[in-house]
Amino acid sequence: MTQSTAPTSRTGKPRRRHRRIAAVLLVGYSMLWIFGGCADMFLLHPTTGTIATDGATRMEIPVAGTTPVEVYARRVNVSPGKEPQAFILVFDGNGGRAENAVFWGDDLARQHAVEVWSMNYPGFGGSPGKARLSGIAASALATYDAIKQKAGDRPVVVWGASMGSTAALHIAAHRPVVGLVLTNPPPLRQLILGRYGWWNLWILALPVSSGIPSDLDNVANAATVKCPAVIVTAQDDFTVPAGYQQKVIDAYAGPKQLVPLPNAGHNTPAGQSNPTAWYAAIDWLWTQVGVGN
Repeated sequence: MTQSTAPTSRTGKPRRRHRRIAAVLLVGYSMLWIFGGCADMFLLHPTTGTIATDGATRMEIPVAGTTPVEVYARRVNVSPGKEPQAFILVFDGNGGRAENAVFWGDDLARQHAVEVWSMNYPGFGGSPGKARLSGIAASALATYDAIKQKAGDRPVVVWGASMGSTAALHIAAHRPVVGLVLTNPPPLRQLILGRYGWWNLWILALPVSSGIPSDLDNVANAATVKCPAVIVTAQDDFTVPAGYQQKVIDAYAGPKQLVPLPNAGHNTPAGQSNPTAWYAAIDWLWTQVGVGN
């Protein structure tokens, strides 16, 4: 009688290999979670190349406990020897630059004499330091304090586009801002988990969302802000879909004028997509902050 032999497992080696791969992935994921930087890498896209800024003045604003930030300023509709009626502080999105955003004030100023400032986040443009989400709030407050010191009793309107809305709303939640313009404001944590989590089974979305500072919570900050605001919302925004923007809009506690942009994407200018609503809302805002026609 022939003695039977137990069959040799052909799946042993592949299983061990899969376990090793899973272990490596788990360690890598844990390191990513523990040591952070994931949110900065995915949400900030800094550039440092030279951009022409004809007519704009460069300055550096000190930030307590860290490196200064680069700010550009220029005047719009201000006659020689005269002073501006109001000031505008602009924050661009996560890949934008102050050298470009400082020129947005031309559209917002309308006929008013204004001085426009725009800040490069740490690690962007000529702002020293590393590009980190944790650096946005403090540098934004320092820049607002500097422009407000110059403005005195004159109004300062803060304009934040996309990621820049987190800086604008953080300022408005901690300073007596008189007016805001928000363009396609994202609720960052909800957006990352709800919009960008499914395709990676939340393996990336969880550490990215957990790395977003509470200072940049647009929904929480919006619920505390009472100043008048113009909120621009692109209806075909693939980056920050309108439904997510609506979470910030619904939370906003102050008077607001909505400017919907039908068939518009994330970077479509409001004055191009819906000029009637845009300019009517801006005129309303200037009246609200005490700058007459």
